[in-house]
Amino acid sequence: VQLQASGGGSVQAGGSLRLSCVLSGSTFSRYSMAWFRQASGKERELVAAITWNGGNTYYADSVKGRFTISRDNGVDTLYLQMDSLIAEDTAVYYCAAGERPAYWSGDFSSGSWGQGTLVTVSS
Repeated sequence: VQLQASGGGSVQAGGSLRLSCVLSGSTFSRYSMAWFRQASGKERELVAAITWNGGNTYYADSVKGRFTISRDNGVDTLYLQMDSLIAEDTAVYYCAAGERPAYWSGDFSSGSWGQGTLVTVSS
């Protein structure tokens, strides 16, 4: 399984970005998917997750109401729409694929990870 994340960049506070993550080498609908982020000097944190069919979504409290996770199983792609960005959202964002139960446990550590895409929000 390979994951390719894209869409990061620099934006001013209040702006928006959309991240994408394409999965190859396996069947996308087999996996629960998630976005994590790691800011400089901080631990990696789970930002959002979605079940294999998009029927359930999870958001960290810090992004709830501002970020939207979605997926298109027809094109093997995961998305993260980020609106009302704030400086605290600055981080490297990673997409992760886990077996279906990973959504319920929040544990994607044994899954596959993308290379990360940098999001920088200036205030």
